Amino acid sequence: MTVARTDREIEWLLSEPTAGAVAAARALDGDFMVLGVGGKMGTTLAVMLRRALDAAGRKNTRVLGVSRFSRPEGKRALEEFGVVPVACDLADYEAVMKLPDAANIEYLAGQKFGTDSAPDETWIQNTIVPSHVARRFRTARMVIFSTGCVYPFVPVGSGGATEATPVALLGEYASTCVGRERVFTHYARKFGTPELIYRLNYAVELRYGVLADIAQRVLSGEPIDETMNAFNLIWQGDACARAIQCLEHVASPPKLLNVTGPREVTIREVAERFGALVGRKPVMTGTPATTAWLANADESMRLFGPVTKSLEDMIALVADHLRSGGHLLGKPTHFEARDGKF
Repeated sequence: MTVARTDREIEWLLSEPTAGAVAAARALDGDFMVLGVGGKMGTTLAVMLRRALDAAGRKNTRVLGVSRFSRPEGKRALEEFGVVPVACDLADYEAVMKLPDAANIEYLAGQKFGTDSAPDETWIQNTIVPSHVARRFRTARMVIFSTGCVYPFVPVGSGGATEATPVALLGEYASTCVGRERVFTHYARKFGTPELIYRLNYAVELRYGVLADIAQRVLSGEPIDETMNAFNLIWQGDACARAIQCLEHVASPPKLLNVTGPREVTIREVAERFGALVGRKPVMTGTPATTAWLANADESMRLFGPVTKSLEDMIALVADHLRSGGHLLGKPTHFEARDGKF
């Protein structure tokens, strides 16, 4: 039986830089900063930046990882990978003003889970914090993580919403994400800050994501609600590599870019593939809807080329991880939610 991977081993797997990420790290001058490094993607992105810079011969260029660091082990883990941890509460304006300079900013801070129970905090994190950051780093290149949830539902099989599709306000979380985009856009226009708004859905890895959620339910025999019907996904390593490359495509006003995999997949398709691998028939409930949150990634595919992990690769990796006793992060994605409540 395969031995379950440790968190460190998983981060090393996820953070392997692509040739494109190394080329971008070589071309971009100045230090790099990841705001929200303590989140589910922040560590992977910061470590990939460090590895890409090392591969590009820029070992003296710093990668700074900013978080509140409520857990001391988070700081230690980053230091072991060569990332410089910087403790800061981004909701504290004065603290943000004291952050060190960096020419390249990856903005991953924000709140999704818990929005339904604490909408006020979500508005602070997703709209006020961006105002602090935009004013502090007005001359930096900035990639601002957003979400495909800013779009309306579109027909399944349509190819997904494009960057030209008008945004919608489907629930409290999506509304605050539109707010985040609007705040950064305002300051980009005011200061001329070069930005890219990175609309992502959904990044997956071994311990977290839609694939892990579905696989866990197949293994346990729990019902899987297929009402949402379809979704997009991308390997977290590919998503991070693209985020690094996006720093070369910033603009003012900000460039909008959908980042996800090359096609939509259905919940039933994924459940049945996991079922075939583990020898269990998935239990499906709900009636598949004719619309879903779907994004068209043609532009990012044109810019960055194909992804490194196919759907088959990702399913096999997640299945192997769970069958060998690998742990999950304990953060369900709520992929089935159609009311925007998380």
